[in-house]
Amino acid sequence: MLEAAGISPVGKSSETVLSEFQRGGLFLTHLLECPLESEGAPISSEALLAQRIPAVLARVRRSLKPKRVVLISEMLAPLIFRLTLPELGCPVALDDGKPFGLDSSEFSEVAERLRKTLTLSAVPK
Repeated sequence: MLEAAGISPVGKSSETVLSEFQRGGLFLTHLLECPLESEGAPISSEALLAQRIPAVLARVRRSLKPKRVVLISEMLAPLIFRLTLPELGCPVALDDGKPFGLDSSEFSEVAERLRKTLTLSAVPK
């Protein structure tokens, strides 16, 4: 994520890197911040993510109140229809209609497209 944001951590403390990230207007959060208790059979990643969507939507709308959300994992592609402007209360930046696949084998290309998206949004209008 730091590479996509254009932030180099080399020679910097974690606090300095976090400060740069936040000064850039960025905040990173996970859909699955805490492991869920599993009862019975194992659950797929997609099903687990789908279970967490309502809580995440509420947290984004009520607590985080972002100006924009960027989806950065291919794992979110099947759930994209639930992560929209009406649901989140803010625009969602996508990579040609799908999440930015920072977890894909094409990381460098995807990170560059994300960097351009972040840069374009930082330009005052």
